[in-house]
Amino acid sequence: MVSTHPTGVQHSGSQYLPQRHDTKANPSPNQELLPLTARVHNHDSLEIGGCDVTTLVEQFGSPLYILDEETLRSACQQYRDTFKQYYKGESQVLYASKAWNCLAVCAIAASEGLGIDVVSGGELYTALQADVSPDKIYLHGNNKSREELILAIASGVTIVADNWYELHTLVEIAQPAQPIRIMLRLTPGIECHTHEYIRTGHLDSKFGFDPNNLDEVFTFVSQQSALNCVGVHAHIGSQIFERQPHQDLAAVMVQWLRDAAKFGLNITELNVGGGLGIKYIESDDPPSIEEWVKAICEVIQEACAAENLPLPKLLSEPGRSLIATACVTAYTVGSSKVIPEIRTYVAIDGGMSDNPRPITYQSVYRAVVANKMSFPLSQTVTIAGKHCESGDILIKNALLPKTEPGDILVVMGTGAYNYSMASNYNRLPRPAAVVVANGEANLILQRETYEDLIRQDRLPERLKNQKLGVNS
Repeated sequence: MVSTHPTGVQHSGSQYLPQRHDTKANPSPNQELLPLTARVHNHDSLEIGGCDVTTLVEQFGSPLYILDEETLRSACQQYRDTFKQYYKGESQVLYASKAWNCLAVCAIAASEGLGIDVVSGGELYTALQADVSPDKIYLHGNNKSREELILAIASGVTIVADNWYELHTLVEIAQPAQPIRIMLRLTPGIECHTHEYIRTGHLDSKFGFDPNNLDEVFTFVSQQSALNCVGVHAHIGSQIFERQPHQDLAAVMVQWLRDAAKFGLNITELNVGGGLGIKYIESDDPPSIEEWVKAICEVIQEACAAENLPLPKLLSEPGRSLIATACVTAYTVGSSKVIPEIRTYVAIDGGMSDNPRPITYQSVYRAVVANKMSFPLSQTVTIAGKHCESGDILIKNALLPKTEPGDILVVMGTGAYNYSMASNYNRLPRPAAVVVANGEANLILQRETYEDLIRQDRLPERLKNQKLGVNS
């Protein structure tokens, strides 16, 4: 949230457009600030997917999530094709759908050959309704309910077992003639430099089995005819720019494969998780998708060769780096407040209910004014949301052109953990979302109404028509 722009000459919002020095290059979406199709047309307005952003707001209202289909597909293709290029064995990319799980996003990912990583019964149900093949769905979670496990078993998806309670529950509910396909999530004890809340690979984590109990876990699983253990899984965090932690993880996981064989377990799949970061601000410098995948493939192949092991099916679970840059959020500017010599606030018609990451993680973003893309960036303002919280600040010290009520502010990189973490705080309806491609915009999430807000409310009869101080 708290971020100032770099010093030096600042031009206009157009400086954030994808750089195209080589028309033959295949840019990695996670290294861009705006979607790959972002342009400025001759009316000085931002265009994404061939659609004018200001026109989209006129048509669909604001706040509005705008998903660029080309950027999402490009990221899917780069992950899929790079694994095929650098890995000599079989591979499967899974979209970590907790970043943004909805029918359209799951369907796009699946149409590019990706599987889906889900972490709840709701995400699983959505993926199935999007016609994702069950054999490409993997269910995670550190406290799956019996109902979720039963749904997963009935659907034929792979369950990533997280703890002893879950293993015992699976054995209890298993059908004798139908072994349950599982993987084991292990905690590798590898640190990475990221926010404390999204660092999941160190030993002090709620996720996964302790590797010090590996022999005990392998022994138990090998003795259960109800469990068909096909692989091991680990994940060390998200928004990671370093290559070494994932290379270290890959080497450790191959050792787990070797150890599993000693217990008669035929481990054929290895899931290295995800976590590749994206560019949220100018100074961010994440590896490209190709660089990240190539490094993983090389170390897995080297480690397997050293242990004289056949190459496992290699899985990975990118989420943020697939979807984040593909989406922007458009807001309408409203009021402003100038506190002389201290700060200027510019308020928008959304905030922490459609993007809780700044107030939750102190996440940083960049923004442009969609209808003033060539205007000089002449003022430093704090972009405030409309919620009844002093901390509802989307961007502090944002460099923008002079704004007026009715301008359309676009915040970049909002495809991951924005809609998926959205709420109805202050009883604001959740925004609509559209997918744009080749000049066409299609609604993928209907804007909630006030009626939607009370749809699940129930008013007991004894409270109806109740007057102050009178019992009915």
